[in-house]
This record gives sequence, C-alpha cells and structure tokens, in this order.
Amino acid sequence: MTSSIRFLMCAPHHYEVDYVINPWMEGNIHRSSLETAQEQWQNLYQIIADRADVDLVKPQQGWPDMVFTANAGLILGNQVVLSRFLHPERQGEEPFFKEWFEAQGHQVFTLPPELPFEGAGDALLDREGRWLWAGYGFRTELDSHGLVAEWLNIEVLSLHLMDERFYHLDTCFCPLTNGYLLYYPPAFDAYSNRLIELRVPPEKRIAIEEADAINFACNSVNIDSLVIMNKASDELKARLAEAGFEVVETPLTEFLKAGGAAKCLTLRVTEPLHPEPAKTGLLSRTVTMTGHLLDSGLVSRALDLVMEGGGSFQVLNFDLGEQRQSTSSADIRVSAPSQEIMDEIMAQLIDLGAVALPAEQQDAHLVTITQAGVAPDDFYSSTIYPTEVRVRGEWVRVQGQRMDGVIVVSESEPVATCKLLRDLAVGDQVIVGYDGIRSVRSTKDRSRAAAATEEFSFMGSGVSSERRVELIVEQVAWDLRRLRDQGGKVAVVAGPVVIHTGGGDHLSRLIREGYVQALLGGNAIAVHDIEQAMLGTSLGVDMKQGTSVRGGHRHHLRAINSIRRCGSIANAVDQGVLTRGVLYECVKNDVPFSLAGSIRDDGPLPDTKMDLLEAQADYARLIEGCDLILMLSTMLHAIGVGNMTPAGVKMVCVDINPAVVTKLADRGSLESTGVVTDVGLFLSLLVKQLDRLTQRHVVVQ
Repeated sequence: MTSSIRFLMCAPHHYEVDYVINPWMEGNIHRSSLETAQEQWQNLYQIIADRADVDLVKPQQGWPDMVFTANAGLILGNQVVLSRFLHPERQGEEPFFKEWFEAQGHQVFTLPPELPFEGAGDALLDREGRWLWAGYGFRTELDSHGLVAEWLNIEVLSLHLMDERFYHLDTCFCPLTNGYLLYYPPAFDAYSNRLIELRVPPEKRIAIEEADAINFACNSVNIDSLVIMNKASDELKARLAEAGFEVVETPLTEFLKAGGAAKCLTLRVTEPLHPEPAKTGLLSRTVTMTGHLLDSGLVSRALDLVMEGGGSFQVLNFDLGEQRQSTSSADIRVSAPSQEIMDEIMAQLIDLGAVALPAEQQDAHLVTITQAGVAPDDFYSSTIYPTEVRVRGEWVRVQGQRMDGVIVVSESEPVATCKLLRDLAVGDQVIVGYDGIRSVRSTKDRSRAAAATEEFSFMGSGVSSERRVELIVEQVAWDLRRLRDQGGKVAVVAGPVVIHTGGGDHLSRLIREGYVQALLGGNAIAVHDIEQAMLGTSLGVDMKQGTSVRGGHRHHLRAINSIRRCGSIANAVDQGVLTRGVLYECVKNDVPFSLAGSIRDDGPLPDTKMDLLEAQADYARLIEGCDLILMLSTMLHAIGVGNMTPAGVKMVCVDINPAVVTKLADRGSLESTGVVTDVGLFLSLLVKQLDRLTQRHVVVQ
C-alpha cells in the first residue's frame, strides 16, 4: 500500500437513479440494482485500498449521488474549494462534505451561491502538479476558474465542454502519470483542443474513440502506472501498455446509469503541490447595453453569443424601463479563457450595440499605419451597422459604413471613415481593439408588433420558401412603386440566368418604367442580353422555341464582336445596332450600369471592367444612397454588393438555389430576405403585381 496517496470514497448505501440531471440518467430512473451497485463499488474500493489509503465519508439518506465523491470539492495540499452544485438535487450534499473537510483540518473556500463549480469532476490536476485543467460549459461556470486560481495559487487552463454526454471534465479527460493524457477530443471545442495540444506533446496524448468514451474509459483512477477503469477496448489497452501503463478493468455498469464510473466514485485527497506561482489566462471585461433590450431580444442574443463563443457572463445590473417606450440598460461582465476568444466575443457584442466600459472615459485606441495597405493585426473590422467611435471624448459617426473595412480617424476634425485594407496609406490613424466603439442599432425592428404597423415591412431576415413567393412579390411591388413615386433609389444586381429564364423582357420593362436606378452585373448578363436582342437566342437556344439553333454556340461571340466593332454598348444603341433588351433600356433611360469582369469572360465587352478594384469602386458608387437592392440569381455579385452595403438598405435575393440566398442572409442584415424560386417567375409575378397597382391607382383617381 502506498500510504502517501489517499482517496475519499462514500459507500453506496443510498445509491439510486432517482432523477434526471444528465443524459445517462434518462430511461434509468429506478432501474439500478442496489445490490449490484454495492458489489461493484466494493470491488473498486478493494482495488484502490490495496494500493493507497482510502477514507470514507458517511452516506446520507436522500442524497443518492453522494457516492460520487469526486464532486465534493477540489483539494490541493491543505486547501479545499468546496463544490457549488448546479442542480438542487445535489446541493444538499455540500454541508456534509464541508463538515468532513473541516474535520480533517482543511481550509475550505466557499464560492458565491450563484457560481456553480463541481469540484474535481470539473477540475483535474496535471499529475506533475504544473497546472489545473478546468472544465466549463455544463455544470461549472467559467467565472469560478479565476477564484480557484487565486485561492489555490495555481495556473488554470480552461476547457470548454461541448457534448452534453460528457458533462463533467472527468468523463472525457484523464491526466496520467509522467505527463500523459487520456482524452476524447470531440468533447471539446476547437480552442480547447488547441490548448491541449500546446501543453501536451503528441507522444503523450492518448486520444480515444467514441466506443471507449461512452464506456467512460477516461473516467479512470490513476495510481502511479496503474489505470483503473470500467472497461477498455483491446486497442486502448495496447496503447496504454505501450506508454507503460497497466489497465485494471472493474465493471461499474450500475454507476454508468447515473453518469459516473471509477473517477467519479473517488476524490484524490493527496495531490502533487505545484512548483510555480499561479497564472490564469481568464480575462474579464464589462459591457453596457442600452435600448429596447427585452422587446428586441438583444439581451438574450448577447448572452447566447457569450456562451456560444466560449465565454461566460454575469449580469451586474439590469434597469428595466418603466413604460413600453422607455429604454432599458444592462451591465454585463464577460469572462473568457483567452484574449483571442475575448476579442471575438467583444466584436460580436459591439455589433449588437454593446459598449465596452468604462465608456465615459475610454477613447478608441488609434495606431498609425507604417506600411501602405497593411493594418495592425488587432484592427477593428467594421460591420454593416451604423457605428460611432469615441475620439477626444466625443462620439463620432463613421462615414462610408460597410462590412469588412478599417476605421480611419482624423483627430484634427475629428472625422472617422471606413476604408478598405488596400486603401490604407502611411500615416493613417486606424482603430484597434474594441474600446470606444459602439454600433447604433435601429429601434424600428424591436418587435414584430411594431413592424406590423408600418406601411411596408419585410417578413424579417431569412430565406423564403416557394409558398411565400407571391407575398414577397406583393411587398416588393409596393416598395418599388413607393420608391419611384417618392424619388427613391433601387439597384438591381443581376446574373445571366435572368436572361436564360425569360426574365429579360420583364427587367427591361422595370428599367423603362423608372423602377430601377442602377444595374450591376458581370460580362455574362450583358452578353446574353445582347445576344437575345440581336439574334433571338441565349447561349444558342431560341428563346421562343426553346430549342438549340444550328451554330448557336457562336452567337454570343457574334454579339460581343458586334459591340466591340461599335466601341461600346451606348454606341451600339446610338448606331441602331442594339435596338432592344436590358442594356438597351439602360442606355435609353439614362440608367447607369456597371459590369464587373472575371477570368472566365469571353471578349469581353468594351464596357466590362476587367480591373477588379476599379469594378468594386464602381459598384460602391452606384449603390450609394440606395433604398432597395434586388439581387437576381448571381451569387458572387450579390455577396460582393451585400458586403459593401450598410444596414438600413432593404435587400431581396432571388435564386433557385437555397444555398445562395442563405449566404446573403448569413451576413446578419435584418433587412435582407431570401426568396427561393425561379428568377424568371419572380420577375413575371413582379411585373403583373405592378400592373395591378397601376390599375388600382387609375381607378382611385
């Protein structure tokens, strides 16, 4: 017996699966055998007692999970952090474990009542005593890690658990002697797996498969070179033997019904003391949010973002407005295990309108550009939402708002402007980090009820199915008519499918009747529109008969050649070469258009801009001041336009491929709607609906 190693166990006199607080308990209520459980526990006890000292805590009636002593607390030397159980079903165990620890002369640290921490179930010491691996996500809050690091004076490495089956760290992670690690990587997020790989060299990592994981192979007791577990595959036993470990299997199937095995049934009382003072990577920042927080759901979205991003939160203050029209405010402390995760969470919170505190003194951090077209690594990346930055104590609205830009500040004015990376000049002052930045969110969409009272409203951001097409068409028609009558601006971003599906005539009519103020596309839509106008085909297919024309595959080249002979599309119209079609209507009605080229373009047409940067700038110029953008079956051009369009501009993306409209909806604009349908059908329905509106208008007059 190795007397220097000591464990705490609790006999299963009152053990039973009496409730459900983890996935393993589901379907097992009152299906455990007390007799079998006692036999299995006794076998485990004897195996451990032959190699170490075992202390026993008295089991208590009414607390069946007290047998899982790993959750009693975390012991290091003479200090204990007492567990704060998440579920009420286990909270009654706390005073009994506290009494035992104090009776042994331990100094007991107690966490705040609302800060869950489930002891050595979620906190496992490196067997060399170098640091503490601490899990969070299901039973333990990340905020507890900072206190544990402070009290025990040890470096804490936080790991985010992602699979609810492995709700405690010790169900999927087992540090072993000599720096080895037995673990199940899919139980963790990507950041946690990177952290594990940084601290444990490849030759020391023993990653297991799911078959071993669900048998709780990681829920093992390690005593020197011995690994005691419920069950292991032959492959796993061979890998452990190769690393110098002996596996002892002892069935613990009755305890698996409650979500535990060998490690859960033991608490190691003697742990190696750490040689270095504490270091903790846990970071905390406080943000404030103001607005119609409940009606808009912003608070819930913000808290979800924190948790999904790998952090945790604490609501420090929530001031609910007294009346419906009153604004609310909330102060939220955000914690994250690394600067990388904190930066990502903070960037998303700022997008929701949060402001990093202390807002009243904190100006935006500025860094001077030293290399043209290159920003610092931690530059703030702009979004589609109106943004304000704090410069010399004043909030300044950012001009030229767009997605994926860099905010440049002129302190002498002060003026803040969005610039693309490539446009940065030496000497520009750019914003880094997230202090002194806030996103200004509109309150118009704070509730569906409010939106329903507006003259016109889209059905919200997302993707519309076929059964909603006619409703969307009706809404778009109303808006087109209203914008035309009020002098608004509508841009159309179109692909060649518009022509192939027979929508060219409908789009031409929209342009002719004043519903469109700008057309954006590529070389292809212009070529096929001109081919149809001059030769009656699109991609060599007769648009009236729907059949291929002999030699039709050359028609698009003939169309290109004709326009090139004229020198431009406008010249072709003036010379009578081009007499109809979408581009013809643009020229005749002074509607500006921009054609962005690509490597696949034939010709190209003389109007096509083959300089990508020039084309992007031209696109940005044409959509400036737009109220509505129709995106018709052109994925790349639609996404490009979406990225340079600020919030507040309504967008409708029409495509037969759901993936295309989803890509646009994913950019986060509340004003974007995706319509999954044939673009030719959509344009046909749109023109018919505009005709109905015109007829109603005539009747009313």
